[in-house]
Amino acid sequence: MDTPTQHSERDRSSEPDTGPGERSRSSRTRARIASALSWRRVLGGAVAATVALLLFSSYVVQPFLIPSRSMEPTLRVGDRVLVNKLAYRFGAEPKRGDVVVFDGTGSFVREDLDANPLTGLVHGAAASLGLAEPADTDFVKRVVGVGGDRVVCCDARGRLSVNDVTVDEPYLYPGDTASRAPFDIVVPAGALWMMGDHRSRSRDSRDHLGSPGGGMVPVERVTGRVDWLGWPPARAGSLEGTGAFGGVRTPGGAHG
Repeated sequence: MDTPTQHSERDRSSEPDTGPGERSRSSRTRARIASALSWRRVLGGAVAATVALLLFSSYVVQPFLIPSRSMEPTLRVGDRVLVNKLAYRFGAEPKRGDVVVFDGTGSFVREDLDANPLTGLVHGAAASLGLAEPADTDFVKRVVGVGGDRVVCCDARGRLSVNDVTVDEPYLYPGDTASRAPFDIVVPAGALWMMGDHRSRSRDSRDHLGSPGGGMVPVERVTGRVDWLGWPPARAGSLEGTGAFGGVRTPGGAHG
């Protein structure tokens, strides 16, 4: 006859082996699962953050890397500025003196019908995060004339005038005049006349007078207004405005 003790011994001997080796393998499996889940969470968080940043830069504020000397001394090569994309979203339009980023397709550059859309998409995403230079069609310039303005250059002192009012431009690169090439233009409604602050190093509306559109940039091509300088830290802060055009009167309208 079996004794209770013998039953107990047989019951224990029928249980699966849970010795040190089995427990070690189980611990390693749990650790691998936890690690995989942790990486998935990190990756998912990174993707979500990137998407949120792309959406923010697409609709609110976009970093923009300054690629050339055309806006010196206001902006320098390598500066990273923040473009306010809401500045002209609710009925407001660019004003004389604003520094803006715009798409120069059709005004400053011809449309590239053979461009690779995937390459453009990837580069555009990197540029919108401030990680790459802007596309060849993106420009940063200062608004000098708005719709209806007559812009003439230059007088005996090398200054331009807008609507018969002489404009002193304190933001010009030291030693530059308003323009080495004379011009006399009237800006069509819904368009802008753009110029760089470093006039002797800037390819702007003046260089496209003989092109279709006459160098005028449609208002709808403006991406936003440069409101802040984010890098380098020593110069970070709001971009100062200018009162250079304060005495200019819009034909049939107000000053400014």
